[in-house]
Amino acid sequence: MTDDQPTVPIVCPACETTTRVPLPSVGDAVERHNESVHDGESVAEVDPAVSERLADLVADDMGLLEDG
Repeated sequence: MTDDQPTVPIVCPACETTTRVPLPSVGDAVERHNESVHDGESVAEVDPAVSERLADLVADDMGLLEDG
């Protein structure tokens, strides 16, 4: 792992924590936290603001936001 990898904020409202993890590790980090701390319940997640922004960028890139 290198220092120049983008990181993504992971939030857990139940634990009142936010941590940043390298992009390739996001899925594993969220799953590991939820399994070990919340008995598998989906509590921790990628920061919703980041998820929404990524969804907008993907939709724009795919042309889904163009008027038709």
